[in-house]
Amino acid sequence: MDILQITILGVLASILYILLKEVHAPIAFLIVLITGIVIFFSIVQQVQLIFETIQRLGDQANVQGLYLTTILKIIGISYIAEIGAHLTKDAGLNSVSKYIELAGKIFILLLAVPIITAVIEAIIGFIPNV
Repeated sequence: MDILQITILGVLASILYILLKEVHAPIAFLIVLITGIVIFFSIVQQVQLIFETIQRLGDQANVQGLYLTTILKIIGISYIAEIGAHLTKDAGLNSVSKYIELAGKIFILLLAVPIITAVIEAIIGFIPNV
């Protein structure tokens, strides 16, 4: 599915949502949810290509696999949290949306600790012993 098809699908789903939200709110939300899932699965292949390219570049640059894997996990967590937060906002659950965003940030911070530690250790290694 290319961007034109995805955009048309999104616009059609938006129009259906606007038309149905007053009459059948659960069905309108279901349309939004299904549209999001369809769009997500239509871009999975492109995301996989991006990850493979990043992995290849990391291998060429001799970046440790742990760091590259961690960075890719951080990117994945940010997208998953954003999608979840937007879906809950669309359902009218703003407080749940904020908790999803907070959880995403905490998980990202947890994954970043080894990278931060490695950077600090590298900086300390450059400082001469006094």
